[in-house]
Amino acid sequence: MSDDKGSRPGREQAEAAIRVLLGWIGEDPDRPGLAKTPARVANAYLDWFAGYEQDPLALLDASSQAVNHYDRVVTLRDIEFASHCEHHMAPMIGKIHLAYLPDKRLAGISKMVRMVEAYTRRLQVQERLTAEIAHCMNEALEPRGVAVVVEAQHQCMTTRGVNKTSVKMVTTEMLGAFMDNDRIRAEFLQAIGNPVSG
Repeated sequence: MSDDKGSRPGREQAEAAIRVLLGWIGEDPDRPGLAKTPARVANAYLDWFAGYEQDPLALLDASSQAVNHYDRVVTLRDIEFASHCEHHMAPMIGKIHLAYLPDKRLAGISKMVRMVEAYTRRLQVQERLTAEIAHCMNEALEPRGVAVVVEAQHQCMTTRGVNKTSVKMVTTEMLGAFMDNDRIRAEFLQAIGNPVSG
């Protein structure tokens, strides 16, 4: 889903590609059970990768408002997400915890979740996803600090390859006060159950 809309393949091409893949794995794309599969998969892709049509920064920026004497950590925990790794296009499923220490602006809670979804509904690498969310919050809200923790299971590892089903990857990005101040960082980690230590 390129920025250059003129070079983006059409719906018919997408469905034809899915038919090719069905044939390649040894299936008959014309058998009754698979006749509608190319259309269904194309629709699923439009949902799974809807983030390419959204501007995360604009979503968050539009919801912000001036701070009115609030100078404590704001934490949003357990934001469930499903994304897809860019290496195998397999799902990665988990939770995102984020926080910021206000300085100039407060964010709308629902828009923070929508910002997260705009990043997760793209092909991703977990480390990059973590950093993108943190830096978007930092730019939109101009806070004194930002913290993001992402916990996820990667189906490219749990359903193929090494087939280890209990492995969970944890990534973090700490900016400003969360990097520099042990007390503020500890407050955040305690609020989310400290997945970093366990």
